Amino acid sequence: MTYRKIPFCLLISALCIPLAFAKKQPKYEMAHQLTPEQAALVQRSVEREKVLIKAIQQRTPLVETYIQDTKPDQKLYQVPISDTYMLSRVDFGKGFFDRAYEPRENKKKGGWFKNSVGSISGLTKALGLDTKFTYNPLGFTEMMFLDPSSFDQNHYQFSYVRREFLGTVRTWVFDVHPKTNGQGRFYGRVWIEDEDANIVRFNGTFTPPTNEDSSKYYFHFDSWRMNVQPGIWLPVAVYVEESQRTEGEKGVGLKAQTHFWGYSLKLPTRDSENVSVKVDEAEDKSEDSQDVSPLQAQREWVLQAENNVLDRLTEAGLLAPPTQGGYEQTVLEQIVTNLAVPNNLAFTTPVRCRVMLTSTIEMTTVGNTIIVSKGLVDSMPNEATIASVIAMELAHIVMGHHIDTRYAFNDRLLFPDESTFQRINMYHTDHDNDDAQKRAMQYLQASMYKDQLPQAGLFWTQLQDRGKVLKNLNTPKLGDSLLRADGTPWMSDLSHQSPKINWDDLAQVPALPLGSWLKTDPWDDRVHMLNAKRYAPMNPRDKMPLEVTPVYFKLQRYNASNVAPNSASPGAQPGGDPNQNPTGTSTPPPAAAQPAAGDTSAQQQQQQQPATPQ
Repeated sequence: MTYRKIPFCLLISALCIPLAFAKKQPKYEMAHQLTPEQAALVQRSVEREKVLIKAIQQRTPLVETYIQDTKPDQKLYQVPISDTYMLSRVDFGKGFFDRAYEPRENKKKGGWFKNSVGSISGLTKALGLDTKFTYNPLGFTEMMFLDPSSFDQNHYQFSYVRREFLGTVRTWVFDVHPKTNGQGRFYGRVWIEDEDANIVRFNGTFTPPTNEDSSKYYFHFDSWRMNVQPGIWLPVAVYVEESQRTEGEKGVGLKAQTHFWGYSLKLPTRDSENVSVKVDEAEDKSEDSQDVSPLQAQREWVLQAENNVLDRLTEAGLLAPPTQGGYEQTVLEQIVTNLAVPNNLAFTTPVRCRVMLTSTIEMTTVGNTIIVSKGLVDSMPNEATIASVIAMELAHIVMGHHIDTRYAFNDRLLFPDESTFQRINMYHTDHDNDDAQKRAMQYLQASMYKDQLPQAGLFWTQLQDRGKVLKNLNTPKLGDSLLRADGTPWMSDLSHQSPKINWDDLAQVPALPLGSWLKTDPWDDRVHMLNAKRYAPMNPRDKMPLEVTPVYFKLQRYNASNVAPNSASPGAQPGGDPNQNPTGTSTPPPAAAQPAAGDTSAQQQQQQQPATPQ
């Protein structure tokens, strides 16, 4: 009996010792005592965080989240297997809630994208773990805040790490963890700029729920803020990544970007732009005749509908305002000229180009205005590819596939912003798209791009391949998809001319990662070219066509003389310069080629372009 008790007691002791030791293990690393200077900076950052929340409550920014679910791949490390897209406007004034931009009705029965709209509309469900992950757009928006209700030194422990420059902004870096238990408290690292003590970046996650039945699940994220106005730092982007998580019986990863823009949408920008115009002193110097022909009246009517729609889309935060000498003029409209001149296309109204601010891959025309989405611009690797897109839209304009003129009546555009996708129809029929792609091929063959068409074809081939899994990225919100209903590209004649996609050929870059060319000013919604170095891919994993990458900002303090936002670039710019040659040297980015000197016809066409499209 005694012999039996001794080993049993020893066994109990052996089990109890590690358990007791485990209870004593701290949950977080031991914090170091702050110096008085560090403690003062932290306290100022707490106060500035309250100021930031009040500043945000006065705005209704647009919030776009694009998610790619991934799986491991032996060659490419991770590849996307599905995607999710969410766009909403957040209102902080009456609480913290969002209003999703409702997708337009998919009137086409069947086809490649028949289930996409349904998948988008179902995304408002709370994140659940029972059958399948569903993403809550508000959950991603919350990553713009650390802890809106209790971020202070009573609830959080700060530990100094080091000083660090983020761009030209010097910061103090602290590790942070909550002192008290609770769900949804931040723990990770914060960067505090040293002048006004604003938190400009934080990186970590939120504490998980204690209740096993909770449907909430928190991801790791990297949240950035930008000095958009004097003394005002606002959230601009969040990157989310989980390399592994369990969905049912499968292990999948996740990469996502959330972007914020439209902070000044509440301001009466249109009124303020017009108050300085002295119409009383204006003189009509037009040499046009006093009467208009029926055809001219028809064109003026179409132009009125076009301008109404463009104004409405800009007001809704979906269209970038034109910038004098900006990307729209220097690149897109120059390519229009390069296509129009050799094809003898004469337009009575200049052809303009605008950028739609969404990350989706789409394009369309509104009257004589070509609209290309930011996601499409960002993913195209070279000028020839951009020309292939512009050529198809130019064909729509020439063939009279203009917008519905019912929008010439402005009352038809009086609706909530969130209904824009449903109330404005800007897509062409399959018949029109088929005619336009045939005409576009004629334009390209007669242009300076005729010898570069195989390069353009690579993009359309890559888009077809990735379109099989990135269905939401290729589902247009306002315009036309680049893919037919069966998933083949509209410009299939180009893809047939291209070589096969070879991941091991590092000189071959069929498509770039998202965010490769343009940055959006979160305050005024204008787009600007990235001022970033371009690197050649060193291996197939560096290519990442149409993929989400980390975000990284070289922060700058606001300077009124420099209205462009801070330089930003994907953290690992893997696509490299699209014009890069196999040696790794780079040529300038796809600023459109100018017509040759002495080419009078080209110069005339350029003169038709709007000098200042405001």
